[in-house]
Amino acid sequence: MISLRQHAISIAAIFLALAVGVVLGSHTLAGDMLAGLRSDRADLNTQVDTLTTQNAQLAARLDAADQFIADAAPRILAGTLADRSVVLVTTPDADPADIDGVSGSLLTAGATVTGRIALTESFVDSGEGDRMRATLTNIVPAGAQLDTGAVDQGSLAGDLLGLALLQDPATNRPRSTPQELALILETLRGGGFLTYTDTPTTPAQLAVVITGNGVDSTPDQSATIARFTAALRARAAGTVLAGPPAAAEGTAPIATVRAAAPLATTITTVDNVNRETGRVTTTLALTEQLTGGAGRYGTAPTATALTLASVPK
Repeated sequence: MISLRQHAISIAAIFLALAVGVVLGSHTLAGDMLAGLRSDRADLNTQVDTLTTQNAQLAARLDAADQFIADAAPRILAGTLADRSVVLVTTPDADPADIDGVSGSLLTAGATVTGRIALTESFVDSGEGDRMRATLTNIVPAGAQLDTGAVDQGSLAGDLLGLALLQDPATNRPRSTPQELALILETLRGGGFLTYTDTPTTPAQLAVVITGNGVDSTPDQSATIARFTAALRARAAGTVLAGPPAAAEGTAPIATVRAAAPLATTITTVDNVNRETGRVTTTLALTEQLTGGAGRYGTAPTATALTLASVPK
């Protein structure tokens, strides 16, 4: 007969065996898991190395393509904007490299850049709308007739600056005197709405608006830029809105223009101005605007072509 002591020892032995089994099993399982994790890590490292190599190769190809376009630009652009004048307008987040790149392409095409106007954060701030509208309505040149539909800050500013900075497309004559132009710009600079280095004294025929990534832009700010550009277009012989790829995403300025049918059919947009192809396209697009055409160029899904199929004569 089994004694109570033997029974207790048997139970203890069973539990001890279970404990040993669990410990040994857990060590085996942990070993298998670690081996699996090491294998996964090795696979991931291989994938990262492969993707890094591919990315470097693609970047090199893009750089090579940029260099090719830069070298070919004098032949592509030569004379396309001869005897034409252009004013450059930049948004607060525009990249200086893009501004210089477009300016260089315009000069290569034979255009005269009459000035660079830099819009400030206050210009696109909806909280400054009342103050800016009050400032604008106080500096309308005598006898000038503003668009009655220009009531928001972007449209009103674009309409007034269009009158001051751009020639009448029908006559190619200024619509403001040098004194009126200077007063408008100095007043808006004094109000903190724009900046410039040299005062543009001669109105241009065409306008290019260069914007940035739009990462920090609110829908209101993007709408202000879009309406401003549209108002400039209504006063100009042609207007192009150009920016980097992110400017065509979400609610950024180029995306806003392309999403609005009336704007998309009148304003040419270019969404890869950070590349030489985009800078050349921005310049060539002005020739399309002069013939009444408009396009959506670049690499974003909303673009219809990389660049112009041909240069209008």
